[in-house]
Amino acid sequence: MNGSRASIEALLNGVLEGLKAVDSETCEVLVFPPSLYLQLVVGRLASSAISVGAQNIDWHESGAYTGEVSAAMVKDSGADFVIVGHSERRSLYGETDDMVAAKVAAAIDGSLIPVVCVGETLMQRQAGETRVVVEAQLQAVTDRIGAAGLSSCIVAYEPVWAIGTGESATPEQAGEVHDWIREALCRVDTKVGKDIRILYGGSVNAANAAELFAIESVDGALVGGASLLAGDFTEICQAAGQRT
Repeated sequence: MNGSRASIEALLNGVLEGLKAVDSETCEVLVFPPSLYLQLVVGRLASSAISVGAQNIDWHESGAYTGEVSAAMVKDSGADFVIVGHSERRSLYGETDDMVAAKVAAAIDGSLIPVVCVGETLMQRQAGETRVVVEAQLQAVTDRIGAAGLSSCIVAYEPVWAIGTGESATPEQAGEVHDWIREALCRVDTKVGKDIRILYGGSVNAANAAELFAIESVDGALVGGASLLAGDFTEICQAAGQRT
């Protein structure tokens, strides 16, 4: 929940300038503005290679759900992606695994590509429950949408303890959980599990991006605070584009 029309336009100008040094064939770039600014951002980026998504949707198609935004509304704005199940939605607004699964299904039904977020809290990690927690979050989604739906998704692993804290999972920690995620998804469908993109999100910044992208199982990043700084964000994109 950041930005104004003026600041978003300035940020987009900076990102577009910085991305001139990034090959769009080697690095796909998505941005997720607040819903109020979706049409502004879609219009501004129409002639670029940058895709646009929403930060959240409701699982209902329409009705008496004041303040909510449906998949159809997001699609109508010109956006093609949506973040679903972000840890802040889970922790601050009480979204359960079943609610997240319903949103993923609604996104797919609405022709949006969901970026499905999973991750453990610090207490869960310290208790050795990371794998159990993450696989349960994935299970709720795959039970709802099956292999066919899964093929339309992107997964993002975001350890809750590393979001907005300045702490980032080590490349080894990220790689281990990404491997667990892929194993779990391959149990649903081998081909889909192998092909699906798994992003890392958790205090990703210009300083640690290259090291994270060096991990084979990390396919990209879900960038938080660093995305509000055009220079930092485009450095992360450059690091992704240079990955061998």
